[in-house]
Amino acid sequence: MPQTRSFLLLALAFVGYLLWTQWQHDYHTPAPAQPAAATASSAPTPSDLDASVPSAASAPALTASASMPAAPSSSAGVPSAPNQRVVGAKAAAKPTAEHGPLVTVTTDVLRLTIDSRGGSIIRSAMLKYPAKLKSKDSVQLFSDSASHFFVAQSGLLSRDGAAPDQRALFHAARSHYTLEPGQKSLSVDFTWTDASGVKVVKRYTFTRGSYVVGLDQQVDNGSAKAWTGWPYRQLQRVVPPEPVHNNFLAKWSDQSRYSFFGAAWYGPEAKFNKIKFDDFAKDALNKKVTGGWMAMEQHYFMAAWLPQEKKAQQFSTHVVDGSNPRYLIRELGPGFQVAPGAQAGSQSRLYVGPKLRNELGGIAPGLDLSVDYGMFTVVAAPMHMLLTWFHRMTGNWGLAIILVVLLINVLLYKLNAAQYRSAAKMRKLKPRMDALKERYGDDKQKLQQATMEMYKKEKINPVAGCFPLLVQIPVFFALYTVLRESVELRQAPFIGWIHDLSAADPYFVLPILYMGVMLLTQRLMPMTASMDATQAKIMKWMPIIYPVFFAFFPSGLVLYYLVNGLCRVAQQWWVMRQFDAGDNHKGGKGGGKKLKPA
Repeated sequence: MPQTRSFLLLALAFVGYLLWTQWQHDYHTPAPAQPAAATASSAPTPSDLDASVPSAASAPALTASASMPAAPSSSAGVPSAPNQRVVGAKAAAKPTAEHGPLVTVTTDVLRLTIDSRGGSIIRSAMLKYPAKLKSKDSVQLFSDSASHFFVAQSGLLSRDGAAPDQRALFHAARSHYTLEPGQKSLSVDFTWTDASGVKVVKRYTFTRGSYVVGLDQQVDNGSAKAWTGWPYRQLQRVVPPEPVHNNFLAKWSDQSRYSFFGAAWYGPEAKFNKIKFDDFAKDALNKKVTGGWMAMEQHYFMAAWLPQEKKAQQFSTHVVDGSNPRYLIRELGPGFQVAPGAQAGSQSRLYVGPKLRNELGGIAPGLDLSVDYGMFTVVAAPMHMLLTWFHRMTGNWGLAIILVVLLINVLLYKLNAAQYRSAAKMRKLKPRMDALKERYGDDKQKLQQATMEMYKKEKINPVAGCFPLLVQIPVFFALYTVLRESVELRQAPFIGWIHDLSAADPYFVLPILYMGVMLLTQRLMPMTASMDATQAKIMKWMPIIYPVFFAFFPSGLVLYYLVNGLCRVAQQWWVMRQFDAGDNHKGGKGGGKKLKPA
């Protein structure tokens, strides 16, 4: 099969893959998680204790859209969880509470804003990741703005008295905390005290160079009776508006269009699961998970609660306020009891940062799966490791891509050489093929039979070029997925005008250069004997069609195919030269078999 024909099949396969991906994004509905069975001693569900989306004209507010747990029963031993009464629209319309004092925490990689009202993290900036090229603004993940509302909340529920949920007002000693040079970690305490004598300290711990934030909720029971509570952590957000692009190319080359945006959770048994926002209401998650985590994901970045307890956590999803929906994923931890005069608590961790595949697996089991390569993971994961290794050697992701291309071509050289030799033999059969077409005319069956007999006699395999193509197809898709999903390549420069290998070439230089490579390829390998007129016309248009596709692809992918095309041209020239030299040598000695017209 000629190389240009292979290119056409590859392009069609890629278009089919994009269509399938978009169909999955728009219509696919995953199997719903099996809900946990309800029991009389089940843990409380915080239901709609959810922060409201702030209005654009005022500070964000927190709405109590459901009641606190009801009074406890008089059961003995470790008490069962409280019941909760359902509150309708009247309760949902209760007056809102304004922000408490805001506390800013700055480390070497993060700047977080924590609201003393609930101790919720309402803003975050990733200081190592500019929002745009050459921008001083950092990527914002958490936000309390109306259009991009996304917060991390935590709290305690109790049936033995008051407990601080995300509406409770805490107190912090200062309004600004900074991880100073030479300081390895930083702790920030938020304190809540009840009139009964129960004190809760919510302590956030930050570590240099880390996107993991420790959370310790400690209860100091200074009251006269035992206190029982359940910790919960949750993430909730709105779906932000579509990004505004300056032109058609910018819109369709934006790789975030093809990346997952929604919630995710992991459990040792259920493994990695994604939940689209459209599925929150119809297939709500309600499952007990031990040793897992839950997250909200978007292109390149994520926030995830990582419970540390080795006991079952109740994972659930909810949609709050259907008219202006907020999507919430929550984990409710196991209850614990604190005797009078004693202390106890609950620990967890929050990851808020980039999806760095090589680091996430060491933070929590399965967290690296959030960098989802889909069906091509078996090829994409090793390719990502290989790219990372070459990047450590060169310090440039573009050079790493080039080295991967060279390595793949060395490994596939024998397969490619067999393809070119087969194509060269078929090219020499063109006079005989033309004679067969003239002899059999429109009788395609006899023409096909005679053609196959000729191939068999001359020991030519007409599908010799298929296997190298089959090998390259998963490599192509795997590299495309790696470039699309790997935050390491976000805004990664190459040379000159290429400032972001994950974005399209702004000046179309690489696609145009690749068009030149295709023209050179066609010049080295003219149309074969088996190609009909329609195929020949398509092949003539391929040097224009393919660069049009590449105009929308990440420049790193186009760089891969440009260098790969140059390698294949060099291989093709070398193999053809050897073939022609060997054929002429045999003909000169009289030992070669001449191809006679049929």
